[in-house]
Amino acid sequence: MKKKLLSTLVVIIVGLCYYFDLPIADIISSNVNKVPHKAYTTTATGIEIPITAKGTPEQILRKTNYTVSFNAKTNIPNWVAWSITADELIERESRSNNFQPDPELPADLAVTTEDYTGSGYDRGHMCPAADNRYHWRAMDESFYMTNMCPQNHNLNAGVWSTLEQQCRRWAETGTTVYVACGPLLKRTNPQYIGDKHQVRVPEAFFKVVLFGLESGSPQAYGFVFENKAGKKPLTYYARTVDDIEALTGYDFFAPLDDTLEQQIEATKFEL
Repeated sequence: MKKKLLSTLVVIIVGLCYYFDLPIADIISSNVNKVPHKAYTTTATGIEIPITAKGTPEQILRKTNYTVSFNAKTNIPNWVAWSITADELIERESRSNNFQPDPELPADLAVTTEDYTGSGYDRGHMCPAADNRYHWRAMDESFYMTNMCPQNHNLNAGVWSTLEQQCRRWAETGTTVYVACGPLLKRTNPQYIGDKHQVRVPEAFFKVVLFGLESGSPQAYGFVFENKAGKKPLTYYARTVDDIEALTGYDFFAPLDDTLEQQIEATKFEL
C-alpha cells in the first residue's frame, strides 16, 4: 500500500513539473548534489564547490545550474561553481541577454546593469550562458548580476571564451566537467565602477576544471588570466590547481580522496 501511494505521489509531482515547466531536478535533488562518477568515491557531494578562505565575506546563492559565493563588500562573486554534462549542452533555449539584479538580494543593494554603463568593462559571465541552454530558468539565472564581474572585452570574447568552449568539448565526450572560477584581487589601489553600487574591478581571473572521474583517468587544471586583452594559447595561461589554491586560499575539489586530489592538482594543462 505504501509503495502504491509513493508511486502515485511521484507521478503527481512529475506531472506538475511538466505542467508548470519546472525542472524535475529542482524537486528531487539540488544542483550541488549531482556528482555522477563511478571510478572514484568521495566523502561528500558537490565536487565543484570550493571551500572559501577563512574570513572572506560571502553569501552562498544556489541557482538552477550554478552556485555563487557572493561578496557584498566587492559586489562581485568570490567564486562561481557548476558542472557540465553532455545532456545539459542540448540547446533548448537561445541566449536571453536579459541582464538583471539578483532577486535573492535586497533591491537597494543588488548590483544592476546600469552600474557597468560607461565603465569600459563587459558584464563578464563567470558561469557562461552557453552552459545553460538546456532550460529557460537556467538561462535566465545565468544573467543575474551576481554571476558577473567587470571584464576586459577582448579577454571576455577571447581566451576566456576559448576556455569555456574547451570545457564544453570535454563534456561532450561523456564526462562530467566540474568548474569553479572567479576574480583575483590585489590589496592595493583597487578600482571600482558603478554610480550606485561600488563594483570592484578584478586585476585577474582564475578558473579550475576537473573531468574524467567516470573513466578512472581524472584530470584537473588551473588557469589564470590577467584582466586585459590576450591572444596567446591556453597553455600560456595554464597553472596547476595547487597554484590557484595558493593564490586564492580556497580549497578546490575537497570531496575527492586526498591521495587522488594531491596527484591531479599538481599537473598543468598541455595541448
